Amino acid sequence: MALIVQKYGGTSVGTIERIHRVADRVAQSQREGHRVVVVLSAMSGETDRLIKLAQETTPTPDERELDMLLSTGERVTIALLAMELRGRGINARSFTGRQVGIITDSAHTKARIARVTAHRIREALDQGVIPVVAGFQGINEQSDVTTLGRGGSDLSAVALAAALKADRCIIFTDVDGVYTADPNIVPAARRIDKIAYEEMLEMASLGAKVLQTRSVEFAAKFNVPVEVNSSFKEGKGTLVTTEDADMEAAVVAGVTGDRNQAKITIVGVPDKPGIAARIFGAVAEAQINVDMIIQNMSQAAMTDLSFTVPRADLRKAVPIIEAVAKEIQAKSVSVTEAIAKVSLIGVGMRSHSGVAAKMFQVLSRERINIMMISTSEIKISCVIDEKYLELAMRSLHDAFGLDRSPEGDRSVAS
Repeated sequence: MALIVQKYGGTSVGTIERIHRVADRVAQSQREGHRVVVVLSAMSGETDRLIKLAQETTPTPDERELDMLLSTGERVTIALLAMELRGRGINARSFTGRQVGIITDSAHTKARIARVTAHRIREALDQGVIPVVAGFQGINEQSDVTTLGRGGSDLSAVALAAALKADRCIIFTDVDGVYTADPNIVPAARRIDKIAYEEMLEMASLGAKVLQTRSVEFAAKFNVPVEVNSSFKEGKGTLVTTEDADMEAAVVAGVTGDRNQAKITIVGVPDKPGIAARIFGAVAEAQINVDMIIQNMSQAAMTDLSFTVPRADLRKAVPIIEAVAKEIQAKSVSVTEAIAKVSLIGVGMRSHSGVAAKMFQVLSRERINIMMISTSEIKISCVIDEKYLELAMRSLHDAFGLDRSPEGDRSVAS
C-alpha cells in the first residue's frame, strides 16, 4: 500500500463538475489500496480576482493583508472537495496550511518553507481519513498567514510528500506531462517520459510553467519522485527523478522561452571595487532575483552594467536602481521591457561539445540578434528581442532534433 500525495491545480478544481472528477480520482486511488493526501489550489482565476480586488482598494496593498486575502481561495476548494468525499461515504477532512504545520519565513507573498510538522496529517492517515490540504499557504513564527508565491501549491505538495516520506507526489494539471517545448508555440513538441531534477529545475526557472521552481528544488533535496500528469485524461505522464545514464544520451532535453524578463542598464558606472556589491545588495534587500549580468569593458574608469529581472518586479526595482545610480554618480538608468529569454536545457551537454556554437548559428541564420548570454553545465540562455521568441524556439527545436524520437531518447509521442 503506497502513500501518495496528489496535487490538483486551479483548472482541475475550476468548477463543481471538475471537483466531482477530482473526487472520482481520489476515491479510485483509495479503492486501489493507497493512502492518499490531497493538496488543492484555488479555483482557476480566483487568485487573480482577489489580487484585483486588493488593487482596487489600494494600488500597493500591504503584503501581510494580501496574504490573508489570498489564502481564502484554497479554503473554498478544500472544503468543497471534503464535502464531496464525505457525501460519498469517504472519511475526508480539510486542513489549512496552519493546521498542517507548514512553517515559513516572513517574506509575505513569496514565503519560503522552513519546516513542515504534519502531525495532524499523520494522525488523520492513521485514522483512515483522507486529508484535503490547502496549498500555497503557511504561517510564520508569529502565526501570521503567509503564501508561497505563484505555483506555491506545487511546493506545498512536495514539502508534504517529503515530510510524510510519501512514495510519490503526483501533480495533476491541465497538461499530460513535461514537453520538449511549449506545444502552443512548437506544435512538434513531444512529451518527455522521464526527466532529471536538475533539468526540470532549469526548465522551470527558464520559463516552463508546468512546475514551480522551488517545488523542484525541494523534490531534489529530499529525493521525492514527482509525476506530472493530466487531470482530464488517463495515461502516463512525466516522472521527475534522479539522473541516470540514459538521460545523457540526449544532448538537449528541451527548449524554453520566457517573456517575463526586463533589462535594466546603468550607464556610466564608476569602475571601482564595491560598486557592484552596492547595486546588487540593494536589489537583494528588496528580494528581487537578478538573472543575467553583463558589464562592458571599462573606458576612462567608467563602465555600463546591464542585468535582467522578472518583469513583474520591474516597478519595484527601478526606483531602487535609480536611487543607487544617483548615489554612486552613474550617468543614467535605462529599461528595456520587450525582451525574452530562449534557452536550451539538457544534462547531455556535460558530455557533448558544440551546443552553444550550433545555437548561435541557428539564431544567426534567422537573423535574431543576441543581447545577453548565460550558461551553466546543462543550459544555455540567450536574451533576444521578444518578437522573435517563437521563431527562435521553433528553429532550435527543429535544429536539435527534438521533434524526432531517436533510439534511447527519453521522449514519447504525445
